[in-house]
Order: sequence, then structure tokens, then C-alpha cells
Amino acid sequence: MRTVTRDMTRTRVLASVAALVFVQGVLVVGQGTRTPMTPWGEPDFQGTWTAEAELSVPFERPREYGTRQVLTDEEFRKRQSQSDRQLQSDNSDFDLENADRSTAGQVGSATSPPPHWLERRKISRRTSLVIDPPDGRVPPLTREAQARQTRAPLSGENGADRPQDLSLWVRCIGRGMPSAIFPTVYNANVQIVQAPGVVALTYEMIHDTRIIRTDGSPHVGASVNGYFGDSRGHWEGDTLVVDVTNVSDKNNYRGARDTLHLVERFKRVGTALRYEVTADDAKTWTAPWTAALELEPQPDGMFEYACHEGNNSMRNILSGARAADR
Repeated sequence: MRTVTRDMTRTRVLASVAALVFVQGVLVVGQGTRTPMTPWGEPDFQGTWTAEAELSVPFERPREYGTRQVLTDEEFRKRQSQSDRQLQSDNSDFDLENADRSTAGQVGSATSPPPHWLERRKISRRTSLVIDPPDGRVPPLTREAQARQTRAPLSGENGADRPQDLSLWVRCIGRGMPSAIFPTVYNANVQIVQAPGVVALTYEMIHDTRIIRTDGSPHVGASVNGYFGDSRGHWEGDTLVVDVTNVSDKNNYRGARDTLHLVERFKRVGTALRYEVTADDAKTWTAPWTAALELEPQPDGMFEYACHEGNNSMRNILSGARAADR
């Protein structure tokens, strides 16, 4: 009887230990996916993040993918192979010893930067950055927007008479909203810092810093406009929701200017930071639409982006246009 009791006790102890190990394991897993919090109790998005992998994703979805948001294994292998071939082409075309005479990663009739500038180390399985409408395509422009888009190409008096005729990006002023967060060629990083009532994003490209108020304060008056507009955020659970208005008419995002209205959403998903932006402008598109990014941690930090110091393109465009005039 004593032996049976001892065996039953041992069984209960082992069962209790197993249960405890199981519970602790669940807690550990839960802690690994739980959104970290700031000392003042808000979700913590701080750090440097990169959208490098999203450079491999087309903005609008190729029609052959239909409504699928993710590539099949075979399609992913094809994209990986294409990326590898492009990387090899970049490296073979660039001559470090004679960089001034090199074609530096030739793409068509233009040249790309030196290969160590280009960010092709990672690729994504996503079929497009646009996720809504379901076909991954930006809705058509309104007739009003089509009329605004009609203009002559850059050449002499028809587009390059003065610096203001060129884009804000070409002029090294900024990429505006929401372009700044979407990757293009290189510098696909963003740094986020937070304090009570405020979130700040510094974009590596053009090194702009954008302030998002989360203190409940209202938007500024309609007469105050900026390249990044006016951003007011609030928390919905673990998601930062940002309302963006007051965009400058000097901004030009796919044809939208001062009537552009954006709603952004930031949320941690595992180790990544999920970013979604919905563009709503009845004067530009026939319906609202949404694009998304997956930002991964960037432990290497960010580089300085010295755009003005090397901005020869604007001078060349304007001087070339004057030569064409003559």
C-alpha cells in the first residue's frame, strides 16, 4: 500500500512538473510575440527598420497573379533567380578601378549606382505593395487628375525652364508623403524614436524627420501645409493609426497634391513592423486604395544621405534644356 501511494505521489509530482513546464513554455512563446511597451505604456516601435526586401516587389500587382498576395514556391524561386542575375550584372558592369569610366550597373540606357549601394540582399514573397483593391491595382485616375497629368516631357521651355519644374526628389528637397517610406534603389531604412505624446520617423533617403503627434491635439489650420502634411496619431490597441492632412500642393504623389488624405497603420507582427497606408483623394482616384510594407529590423543603422553635395542631375537637366533651346 505504501509503495502504491509513493508511486501515485511520484506520478502526481511528475504531472505537476510537466504541467508547469508546459505553462512556462506557453508564457515564453507568448512573451516572444507580445508587443514590447515603452515605460509610459505605449507599444514600442523604436529602432531602425528596413524595407529592403520590398524593393523586389512591384508596386501594382502583375495581372497574372490575380488576387493572390503571395508568390508560389516556383514563382518565388523565379524572382530569386532574377534578383541573383541582376546582382551579378551590377557587379560585372562596375569597375572600381576606373569608376569614372564605368557603366556602373547599366540598366537599359541609364546607369545605376555602384553595386555596394544597391540593396538586393533580400527579396519578398509578396506579389504587390498594393493590397486593396483585391487585384492589387491602383484605381483609375479621375478625369480631373488625368487633365492635371497631361504635360510635356522635360525639354527646354516645356518643363525645365526653372528648378521648380523638377520634382522635389530631383531637387533633393524630399520625397514627400507617403513616398518616403517606400524603397527605391537604396537607402530603404527608417529610424523611429518615441516620447510621450509623440513619434518621430527619420527616413534615410533625403534624411527627413517627420513628427507624429499622439497627444490628442487637433490638426493645424487649413492654411498650414507641408511636404509631409500634418500627422495626428492615436492608438487602437497595439496599432498606431495616423491621420495625414494638410499636404502641400508642391507635393505630387501619383498625381495627388494638396487634396491627398492618408490613413497610416503601424503594428508589430512577430519581429517585423507592418506598415499600411490608405490613400483617399476623390479629386485624383475613382476609389480609395491601400498599400503595405513589411519592415524588418536593421541592426546596421543608417547612413548619411548627402543629396545636395552630389546633386549634379538638376544642373545637367537645366543646362541640357538650355542647350536644346539654343
